[in-house]
Amino acid sequence: MDEIEPTPVGEFVQALRARLRSDDRNQHCLLKGEIRQWKPYPSGHTYFSLRDDGGQLSAVIWKGRCRIPDGIKDGQEVLVIGSIDLYPARGQLQIVVERIELIQKIGALEQQKQKLLLQLRQEGVLERPRKPLPPFPKHLVIVTGKGSAALADMLQLSQTRWPQIRTTVVGVTVQGERAVEEIVRGLAVARELSRNNIADALAIPPCDVVIVGRGGGSPEDLWAFNLEAVARAISAMPIPVISAVGHESDILVSDLVADVRAATPSQAAEIATPDMGDIQRQLSQFEGRLTSRADTLIALAQQRLELTTHKLSTAVSQQTHRSRELLRQLEQHLVAPTEYIALKRHDVNHLSKRLSRATDQMMQVSRSTLAHLSAQLNTLSPLATLGRGYGILLKGDATTDRSIGSVDDVSEKTPVEIRLKDGRLNATVDTIVKDTP
Repeated sequence: MDEIEPTPVGEFVQALRARLRSDDRNQHCLLKGEIRQWKPYPSGHTYFSLRDDGGQLSAVIWKGRCRIPDGIKDGQEVLVIGSIDLYPARGQLQIVVERIELIQKIGALEQQKQKLLLQLRQEGVLERPRKPLPPFPKHLVIVTGKGSAALADMLQLSQTRWPQIRTTVVGVTVQGERAVEEIVRGLAVARELSRNNIADALAIPPCDVVIVGRGGGSPEDLWAFNLEAVARAISAMPIPVISAVGHESDILVSDLVADVRAATPSQAAEIATPDMGDIQRQLSQFEGRLTSRADTLIALAQQRLELTTHKLSTAVSQQTHRSRELLRQLEQHLVAPTEYIALKRHDVNHLSKRLSRATDQMMQVSRSTLAHLSAQLNTLSPLATLGRGYGILLKGDATTDRSIGSVDDVSEKTPVEIRLKDGRLNATVDTIVKDTP
């Protein structure tokens, strides 16, 4: 355990809070429960607990973020829409309420909305993966009311922020009996414009992001965006959809099924388009960093070049010095040709004399050795034996070994040859007498 680096509590709580906030399933949750410990504070914030028989959850309503029904108090049953958060100071899980309604005051339309949300949640529509917005959109389709202030704001903002974007406006009725039909039709037009073949035929880039919405109004004015047909059309879009209906406090079904919710139409335009000014500033900063980096690399290269040049110059200088010193030494040892020849002739004469003396010495040694060997040879030679008056007895038969060293080598009547120093005698063995040992 001592080897494990402990995590500070605050760091752990902040990491847990970030994980809760990053999960879309924790955003815009629909909860039902009974109010407990309802406490409005002078700051404008309201704190309470939402409970039932199965559990309890802390809740907070930030000032100005939500319309609070009149006469609300402990013990009342409510429906809330909000996002799950973690209060780091106490490590407390809570829901930040975006909308709260007394159940007994919810009308038929609200009940229909809650029923639709429950159905969509059960089908997984609300929990499906959201499509990411393109970082550099090419074609924006806006489905909203014709000639509305919200449309003017979105057009002005999108063109100011990202001038190269193509914008197509599909004007529709956003309230009244025909609103749902026209909103669905507008989304269908956007879906068709997202097809590559359609875009190619029109010589325009395919639509890659859609904004659907309108400006503020009463709940009844906004109700078309709470209906199933609109919700289904938004969730079925093959490209990302931004829902921008009413004001920040208005949470509609279209907001919950869209890929991105914008608090206002103006914010939707800001979400959909990058800011050219910001990009230019980022590019300028990047260019500055790149230039600085290039200058640094060039300076390092120059330093390395100077160092290499210095090393090379030093090596060349040292080699030149060594070459000059060697040349000087050679010049010192060089003599004139005649002097050189004389010097070599003297060396030859000296060597010749040494060779002559050595040859004489070798001849003398050879003569002495030869005389010694001759004397030894003379001593051992049969001729020397004959010269002292002895004879050599040989068999007369030339086909056999002629040397006779024992009486056993011959028999009676064997022809023999006696060799003396001055001739030969031929004889025949008459009698053999063998000495007794």
